Amino acid sequence: MIAHWTGWGGGPWFLLFPLFWLTVIVVALVLFRRGRAGWHHQRPGESALAERYARGEISLEDYEQRLAVLRRTER
Repeated sequence: MIAHWTGWGGGPWFLLFPLFWLTVIVVALVLFRRGRAGWHHQRPGESALAERYARGEISLEDYEQRLAVLRRTER
């Protein structure tokens, strides 16, 4: 005998599964972006100091000394 299927059968379940996976994907993307942002975050003073060192405006000794002062005062 052939089963006869009428109506939606499963109720609202057919909407919940795609909604569940969409929520999982959105949460994963938010967590991934938040995690990556923290890895490359540098304080503004340290960033400016690093740029000056990269351009050759200050020596390595000056850079290290000023960086130590910045890290002491920013805490």
